[in-house]
Amino acid sequence: MSAVREDRPHRRGWLTGSARWWLVGLLALLLPPWLLPEFQVTLLNYIGMATLVVLGLVVITGVAGIVSFGQQAFVGIAAYATATLTVLAGGSPWLGLAAALALVGAVAALIGWVTLRLSGHYLSIATIAWGIAIYYLFGNLPQLGQYSGIDNLPPVALAGWVFDTSRKSYLLIWVCTLGALVGAQNLLDSRSGRAIRALRFRAAMAESCGVDTAALKQVVFVQAALLAGLAGWLHAHFLRFVSPHAFGVNAGIDYLFMAVIGGASHVWGALVGATVMTLAKEWLKDVLPQLFHNTGNYETVVFGVLMILLLRRTREGLVPSVMRWLPARPPRAAPPADTPPLPRRERPAAGTPLLEVTALQKRFGGLLAVKDMTFSMQAGEILGLIGPNGAGKSTVFNLISGTLPASGGEVRLLGERIDGRPSRDIARRGLARSFQQVHLVSRMSVLDNVALGAHLRGGKGTVAAMLRRDRAEEARLLAEAARQIERVGLGASMHEAAGSLPLGRQRVMEIARALAADPLLLLLDEPAAGLRYAEKQALAELLRGLRAEGLSILLVEHDMEFVMGLVDRLVVMDFGEEIAHGLPHEIQSHPAVIEAYLGGVE
Repeated sequence: MSAVREDRPHRRGWLTGSARWWLVGLLALLLPPWLLPEFQVTLLNYIGMATLVVLGLVVITGVAGIVSFGQQAFVGIAAYATATLTVLAGGSPWLGLAAALALVGAVAALIGWVTLRLSGHYLSIATIAWGIAIYYLFGNLPQLGQYSGIDNLPPVALAGWVFDTSRKSYLLIWVCTLGALVGAQNLLDSRSGRAIRALRFRAAMAESCGVDTAALKQVVFVQAALLAGLAGWLHAHFLRFVSPHAFGVNAGIDYLFMAVIGGASHVWGALVGATVMTLAKEWLKDVLPQLFHNTGNYETVVFGVLMILLLRRTREGLVPSVMRWLPARPPRAAPPADTPPLPRRERPAAGTPLLEVTALQKRFGGLLAVKDMTFSMQAGEILGLIGPNGAGKSTVFNLISGTLPASGGEVRLLGERIDGRPSRDIARRGLARSFQQVHLVSRMSVLDNVALGAHLRGGKGTVAAMLRRDRAEEARLLAEAARQIERVGLGASMHEAAGSLPLGRQRVMEIARALAADPLLLLLDEPAAGLRYAEKQALAELLRGLRAEGLSILLVEHDMEFVMGLVDRLVVMDFGEEIAHGLPHEIQSHPAVIEAYLGGVE
């Protein structure tokens, strides 16, 4: 009897945590069409369709940093594609959906291939340009009804259920919308999501971790366009009419405003922004004519003023502002202790020729920053690259890692020539690096930043992430990141935002990120800068341990005491060229080195 009584609380408490939220969400989805008036249900439908478009903008603009003013054009392409197929060719709406998404995907791939090569304001202007061009294309083609549009589209039907009213269409629209929201949340909480977050400010770092940033931008651009295309298909068969007026530049600006209002870097900000702006505009249309005793577009003026006031108070949007008042989310659960480790590279035997740099040059216009640098290193050693400020050490690092293209010379890794290759390809061949100016995604946790270093050791893409088919691989990547964080002594800070760490710990975190790539050669650019004495000693012990494991390290550092007690050999640079090389005790007394550092000895 006592055992039965002990089990009862467990049976009564089965609906806890996330299960309760899912039940609340399901009820919130199902009840409105039966409880609200027809007009309010129609408004909810407009909110759902707008959320789909804004969700794409959140990912592409708020997270990836690609500002687009042209998403409304993809809505229009899909709407006209399904209208043409169903009205003019007599096809079914479901066939129209397939055709609409295929056309949107093809057009987005082409536009993205051209547009994404631009940067800054040129990219934004280009999105406005093709948005305007597509709008006028709709309005001037006689086959598409010009500015009169196409009407009498058939409603969507599924298993005998015809979505021919606002109440019935509500379910179709919101199933699509909530599915897209959950998929986007899954995407950003994944290997691909970490890479997307790095695109905005840290593209060079992402490339050094093995991310193909150009291809990833293209994928994100197309996926955002497909969300807009889905909204266009729903729009066409809900209204059963399409015309160019719904897809002008003003609509694109409205979608961007929705993203900003809700929170451009938050998935659920798309829903909040679409809701607030749709309801506010509708309310202002009703109130302002009564207030001014006249009709006109007063809501546009008033809404603009409200937008400015909102941005002054909450520049990051409503969702981040509200989240500050809510209890902090619990940190990500640590991967299980029995998570299988990732496969590791076979490291070359100690003494094997590893890196060979021959007559390396880099020219910036008329300045020869690196001149005929030649040196080599063997597997299992720590080689120091030193020199006064401005000697060209970091430039050599960038040339070796592929961050900068060389103007001449060769770089070989295990006998394979790697100069001229992009940094992501060099990373796949076993080279990992840190940066002189710390490169991290400040709002991501230390765990996620380090897991970005293991990006090239996974293979699941964006679709698998959205469908949650990447969980086993994701657990292995996070477990590897956690091991490297513990290895460098940052275990207590694993779940803190990386940007909140002191500079010295951020540098140590970069080392952990590089180690997560399982490199053959580790390039460290001033890793001891900003560390206290005890931290430097711990770092030196870590680097010695890595050398004992067979890892080779190329080190740039200004702290001579730190370098002399750690490295096996030294190469000294001044004015872009080598002036000495040898053992640490030889370098300390070398006349050219003394001249470079101290200006000569009387």
